[in-house]
Amino acid sequence: MREQDPKERIKNFGEVPYGYNKEEAVAEASRCLQCKTAPCVGGCPVEIDIPGFILAIKEERFSDAISIIKRTNNLPAVCGRVCPQEDQCEKVCVLAHKGDPVNIGSLERFAADWYRENGDSCETKTLGVKAGKVAVIGAGPAGLTCASDLARMGYDATVFEALHKPGGVLTYGIPEFRLPKDIVMKEVADIEVTGVEIKYNYIIGKIKTIDTLRDEGYKAFFIASGAGLPYFMNIPGENYNGVYSANEFLTRVNLMKAYKFPEYDTPINVGKKVAVVGAGNVAMDSARSALRLGAEKVYIVYRRTEKEMPARIDEIHHAEQEGIEFHLLTSPVEIVGDETGEVKKLICLKNELGEPDSSGRRRPVAIEGSEFELEMDTVIIAIGNGPNPVLLETIEGLNLNKWGNIDADENTCQTNIEDIFAGGDIVTGAATVIAAMGAGKHAAKNIDKYIRG
Repeated sequence: MREQDPKERIKNFGEVPYGYNKEEAVAEASRCLQCKTAPCVGGCPVEIDIPGFILAIKEERFSDAISIIKRTNNLPAVCGRVCPQEDQCEKVCVLAHKGDPVNIGSLERFAADWYRENGDSCETKTLGVKAGKVAVIGAGPAGLTCASDLARMGYDATVFEALHKPGGVLTYGIPEFRLPKDIVMKEVADIEVTGVEIKYNYIIGKIKTIDTLRDEGYKAFFIASGAGLPYFMNIPGENYNGVYSANEFLTRVNLMKAYKFPEYDTPINVGKKVAVVGAGNVAMDSARSALRLGAEKVYIVYRRTEKEMPARIDEIHHAEQEGIEFHLLTSPVEIVGDETGEVKKLICLKNELGEPDSSGRRRPVAIEGSEFELEMDTVIIAIGNGPNPVLLETIEGLNLNKWGNIDADENTCQTNIEDIFAGGDIVTGAATVIAAMGAGKHAAKNIDKYIRG
């Protein structure tokens, strides 16, 4: 796919890939073999009719293509951009065994973008008698998907969102150059057309509790509040000025529009040298954002090798293209500051890989005497997130697992409290957008079964 030149894109927050034009999309769709077994559908967490929408694109029936996708996917323009198709539908494409799989994600993006530019809403507001009130907590991918599906079933679905914008991680966590926010807002607007109501600045657990909502007539609850509590390394110096969690850093960049200063009053001074600790998608997003905010040198500091990096291949590739440097087999052990409390250095140790740990990846083992220093102005910690306890502490008797996530049935999303369901990162820990959406769909079906007895 055509994309911005790396030397130019590091100066702006514009989207990196340009997307297919009509001719490119039809040509790529023509590669699909239209397999009878359609293994790609089984590889999709929301079971999109992939051969069906690709055939529609091949035949230039673009309106049909987006209608087919939206039968099961409520956020196609989002998924076409940020879902790891290389590990899902494209991985099991028959053509992948012989060479390159069909670029399913980019075709999904094309169909969604065509609809956004040429069509009206292809959603229909649900009419008739409501089957009952359901409360959805969190307007991220899982919550929006669940609420939309419930509304189509005839339920009065209300989403309670703690922030002032919808989208969850789509809005506060993923940078503009990977997922433009006007696209997220358009997808959410389509969901609202189905009859979903979203209440903003509404923290369940503080403003109201689930018990209060029960008294107001809500028959079931879906908790999709995500994993918004950042983890730190617990090393000396993490309290210095210039140390951020990736959550705070990306929220300030994306939701608070730091990249548009002075149009928005939320600047971030990253200085000349930035270290990002971690190697997942969040780490890559943080590193690439810091570069665009004016840093001269940006480093990814990761304790294992490139082979073990959890980030998408495209994310790593784009970071390398943009000049981000990788310190692999490296673990920070201390952050050093000056007398004014500002970050000055990152002290690290080199590692070698030992035996596999519980994750199945080889465990990093520090090499004695390998200590070295990196001069630094900013350190961003991107090693994962956990569940925010604000809501969970108010639900008496709710079972949590050893990490503090909600313990919910994998197939039904139901918790040990029969009218409470949960899904997405609050259950699994940080995972993919499409996995969260899949949980939202499962939850909607099972909430319907529960309410109807």
